[in-house]
Amino acid sequence: MHALNLQPKTLSLAERLADLAVDALIDEADLSPKPALVDRRGNGAHTDLHLGLMHASALALWPAFKEMAQIAIEIGEVGLPLREAIGLIGREGEQAMLATTNGVNTHRGAIWALGLLVAAVALEPQSSAAGSVALRAARLALLDDRYAPSPLSHGAQVAQRYGARGAREEAQLGFPAVTQRALPQLKCSRAAGHGEQNARLDALLAIMTNLADTCVLYRAGEVGLHTMQLGAQAVLDAGGSASLAGRRRLHVLDQQLIALNASPGGAADLLAACLFIDRIESGDGITQGAF
Repeated sequence: MHALNLQPKTLSLAERLADLAVDALIDEADLSPKPALVDRRGNGAHTDLHLGLMHASALALWPAFKEMAQIAIEIGEVGLPLREAIGLIGREGEQAMLATTNGVNTHRGAIWALGLLVAAVALEPQSSAAGSVALRAARLALLDDRYAPSPLSHGAQVAQRYGARGAREEAQLGFPAVTQRALPQLKCSRAAGHGEQNARLDALLAIMTNLADTCVLYRAGEVGLHTMQLGAQAVLDAGGSASLAGRRRLHVLDQQLIALNASPGGAADLLAACLFIDRIESGDGITQGAF
């Protein structure tokens, strides 16, 4: 083909949303230094995960996110048909993830959160305010998928045992950890001139201060959860990740959680959701015809 005939591909809305969802997962994985989580420094509290695997897993989910967006566009309204369609696509995406990671659960919670949000944006792309997107996602999450498998995930089992709010309930409430904590902190830290990476770290910490992270509860019980919540608040109280005192507190929290084998994977999933909504709210990638 003659070089002059090469034109940038115009991406569909579904493709752009899938791109943004995968970008959010990769940005979350790359963010460093995250306490006890996989990042550019190492594996955190994990023995079966590494950064390359997180990237591969995120990329493997692109077709599922695209399909979720496309089916939302085709069905056009919140209802049981859409809920069950994205549930089926999500389960197929999970199998693609597990095939890529040789059975390691890298992004199961993120498939749930980002899948709902991708579908919510696709339904009404012009209504991109965080609260509106989260409300549409919540309306979807409140519908029961008749075809969902009955065995409870580790997170759901732990949520029942401790009376904690799991990923399902977080979505049904409209992602309050994202809309009420992470996004406000992200914007506050940006406004204070802390830099984008520090602002994202502060957003993660804001989630961790209050979230009953079922990943932490499963791995380290209530001791691990309290350590995470109090430690994250201590970092923010010390000035956040952009301050020297905050970085010292962050290092202490990282070491404490690794010693407890407590990795805040639920908080990480919600940070990815936060980064996705932030990009949607800014109009980045949605109003453009091509990248």
